Amino acid sequence: MSALGTLAAPLSAASDDDGIWSKLFNFTDYGELLGLVHNSIIAAAILGIVGGLIGVFVMQRDMAFAVHGISELSFAGASAALLFGVNVVAGSVVGALISAVMIGVMGAKARDRNSIIGVLMPFGLGLGILFLALYPGRSANKFGLLTGQIISVDDPQLGWLIGISVVVLAALLFMWRPLSFDSLDADVAAARGVPSRLISLGFMIVLGLIVAVSVQIIGALLVLALLVTPAAAALRVSSSPLMVPLLAVLFGFVSAVGGIMLAIGGSLPISPYITTISFVIYIVCRLIGLRAKARPAVR
Repeated sequence: MSALGTLAAPLSAASDDDGIWSKLFNFTDYGELLGLVHNSIIAAAILGIVGGLIGVFVMQRDMAFAVHGISELSFAGASAALLFGVNVVAGSVVGALISAVMIGVMGAKARDRNSIIGVLMPFGLGLGILFLALYPGRSANKFGLLTGQIISVDDPQLGWLIGISVVVLAALLFMWRPLSFDSLDADVAAARGVPSRLISLGFMIVLGLIVAVSVQIIGALLVLALLVTPAAAALRVSSSPLMVPLLAVLFGFVSAVGGIMLAIGGSLPISPYITTISFVIYIVCRLIGLRAKARPAVR
């Protein structure tokens, strides 16, 4: 018996290790699985591109905290929609827009904005948890709203995503120049006649829209990985008005689509894969930026 016990221990440990790795990376029947999540891949590509683009303005306007605040009320709206049996994307959009308008109207100054966000975040998260606790359906639906769900994108949701992304891109292109001016120096922009308050409110609305649809893919808790980290990485390696948006879009696309492609081979939520790729890109860009700054000093 002791010999059997001695043999069983390493076999059990090996089995546990195999189980962990199979949950992370298991590419058996990968081709078949790939065909089942084509909607999610398309959605991830769109979110990576739009999220990277809008993230540049989020960083320039120092509004990373606002993204998280909007995502909490978006999560509350999606949870309420799930509980009452209505369209989850619509609920998410309503919650995000309420939060975005409140922040845009009442938070003109950074101090006021941070205070409002600090109040809204726990309120939205508390409401969302309440609605999920009351929801009698599958636990996977509850978990997916927080951490993302790879198979959650059906045809109607993909249609919502494409439509909202087109609206966001059109709005960004329409106000690109005044928004860029206002983001870099709001006081000078206001003195030159730029309607800063209107521009800020418009930006908050488009930010709310993209946050709402991002929650469906990556979840409310980790939405910053697509709307902040790619732009933050791009700003580490360039200050060009052209290169920063292009790099942010590229990094967002690689993070989102790469995360989907890896997550297909595992049984975990998609968000850890997306956030890890996004974080690695940021670290590499940060090291490149530090090396570039140190180069003139060596000379």
